[in-house]
Amino acid sequence: MSDGTHGSLAALRERDFARFAAARFLATLAWQMLGVAVGYQVYALTADPLALGFVGLAQFLPFIAQVLPAGQLADRADRRRVLMGAYVAEALCAAVLLAFTLSGNAHIWPIYAAMALLGSGRAFWMPASQAITPSLVPTALFPSAIAINSTLFQTAVIGGPALGGLLYVAGPAVVYGTSLAMFLCVIALIATIRPRRAQASESVGGREVLEGLRFVLRQRVVLGAISLDLFAVLFGGATALLPMVAADVLHVGPIGLGVLRSAPAVGAALTAGALALRPVRQHVGRWLFGGVALFGAATVVFGVSRSLPLSLGALALLGAGDMLSVYVRHLLVQLETPDAIRGKVSAVNSMFIGASNELGEFESGVTARWLGLVPAIVVGGIATLLVCAAFMRLFPEMRKMDRFPEPAA
Repeated sequence: MSDGTHGSLAALRERDFARFAAARFLATLAWQMLGVAVGYQVYALTADPLALGFVGLAQFLPFIAQVLPAGQLADRADRRRVLMGAYVAEALCAAVLLAFTLSGNAHIWPIYAAMALLGSGRAFWMPASQAITPSLVPTALFPSAIAINSTLFQTAVIGGPALGGLLYVAGPAVVYGTSLAMFLCVIALIATIRPRRAQASESVGGREVLEGLRFVLRQRVVLGAISLDLFAVLFGGATALLPMVAADVLHVGPIGLGVLRSAPAVGAALTAGALALRPVRQHVGRWLFGGVALFGAATVVFGVSRSLPLSLGALALLGAGDMLSVYVRHLLVQLETPDAIRGKVSAVNSMFIGASNELGEFESGVTARWLGLVPAIVVGGIATLLVCAAFMRLFPEMRKMDRFPEPAA
C-alpha cells in the first residue's frame, strides 16, 4: 500500500466499510449535537458544575455495567445487529430529550435518564464497532481504515458542535429532533451491511466474559496503552466544563460553546489527515507518550486562558495530542488481538475509555465544585503530565517500542 492519497482512500472502495464509515460519521454528528444541547440546557437550568458532572455519571454507570457482556455478544452474534440495537437505544435517547423539552418540564432527571440510554447504547456499539472494522477491509488496508475513520470522526466532531450551537438558537427541541432523524438514518445504513460474525471462541459462560480482561492483563503493551488513556483523560477532562467556561469565563453563548467544542476536533482532524497520508511507522512508543504529554500541557494552557483565540488554540493542540495517542493505541490493541476475542478485548478497551471519558466528566464536575473552575482544569492538566511520566517508567517496553506488531492470527 502506498503512502499517498490514493492508497490512503482505498478502504472506501470496500462497500461495507464505506457504509459503516458513513453511518459512524452521522452518528458522531448526532452525538456532538446532543452534547452541546444537553450541556447548555443543564447548565442553564441549574448553574451548577456538579449537575454537568452527573451528565457524565449517568452515562458511565450503565456503560460500565454492560460493556463486558456486550463484548461477549459482539464475539458470538452478528456484529451488525449488535450495532443496530445500540443505535436504537441512542435514537430513544434523542426521543426522550425531545419529549422532555417539548413538555416544558423544569426537572432535569429525565435528561439523566436519557443519558443513561446513551450510555447503554455506547456499551454495545463501542466493542462491536471496534471489532467489526478489521473484518470490513483487507488486512493491508486496516491502518488506512483506522485513519479514515478517525478523519471522518474528527470532521463530525468539528461540524457537530457548531451545527448543534446554531440549531440551539432555535431551541433545544430542534437539536434533539435533528439528532433523532440522524440516528434513524444510521440504523438504516447499518442494516445494509452484510452479516459479520467473529471466528467463534470455544470458551463459554462466565469465563468467556472475562477472557478479554485476562488477555489484556497478560499483554503488558496492551495493558499499558489502554490504562495510560484511562488515567490521562480521567484527570484531563476539561471539555466537560466547557459550558461553564463559555458562560462564566469567555462569556459566549451556545454558538460560542459549539465553536469551543469543535476546537479539539480541528486539531485532531488535521492530525488524523496527516496520519492518513503518512502513518506512524517508527518510534511508536515516543509518539504515544508525546501525544499524551501534549494533551496535558494544552489542558493547563486552556485552564489559565482568558482569551477566546488562545483557548481555541489550546483546545486544538489538546485534540491533536489526543488523536495521536488514540491512533497509536487503537492500532496496538487491534493488531495484538486475535479475531476470536477481538470483541471482548475491544469491550475491555471500551470500558477503560468509557471510564476515562464519562467518569472523567463526573470527576471534573466534582473538582470544579470543590476547587473552582480554573483550578480544576489546571490541576487536571498537571495530573495528566504526571501520569505520562509515571507510565514511561512503569512500562519501559512501551516507551522503547519502535514499530507496530504484526497482526495476531
